[in-house]
Amino acid sequence: MTKIDTSSPENVLPTPSHTVGPFYGYALPFRGGEDIAPLGHPDTVTVHGYVFDGEGTPLPDALVELWSADPDGNVSTTDGSIRRDPATGDYLGRNGVEFTGWGRIQTDTNGHWYARTLRPGVRGGGAPYISVCVFARGLLMHLFTRIYLPGDDAALAADPLLTRVGERRDTLIAADEGRGTYRFDIRLQGEGETVFLEFR
Repeated sequence: MTKIDTSSPENVLPTPSHTVGPFYGYALPFRGGEDIAPLGHPDTVTVHGYVFDGEGTPLPDALVELWSADPDGNVSTTDGSIRRDPATGDYLGRNGVEFTGWGRIQTDTNGHWYARTLRPGVRGGGAPYISVCVFARGLLMHLFTRIYLPGDDAALAADPLLTRVGERRDTLIAADEGRGTYRFDIRLQGEGETVFLEFR
């Protein structure tokens, strides 16, 4: 075994730098994380997309967390997204009845994610949106953004955040694919980079 004399700064080697992950596949994903809407709810919409790195490569091990108000604009305080058996600690799944407004989805091997949820209602003066938190390899801190669903052009035009980001507003508005399906790709860097928010 080689010993290094650390009594002098010249003898101390720098520790290699590291970025986060990819550790998100362990213990964080849970069954049914993508099923935010109650099972069989008639107003369920599907939001899906890909998470891309700065080179445009899809990330197979990112996590996307979503949370939003219900269709009436109320924030749910219902417990039920990640229920555990109090005796064994095993994951029981969602209760399947109540809308919690929160989900966690791991991207698949192609970098794709999807969630079934309810279209959020208006809260405050802006357009309704789904809050997003992204965890991915190479990020030292998770990133926050929003998904606005198309359909109310007047509300989107008047939204304070969308107005403020100008030409980049399209990176926050999902594409309507019809039949209650919307596509929202998350680009971490580079051309078409998603607008990310900083909270202080």
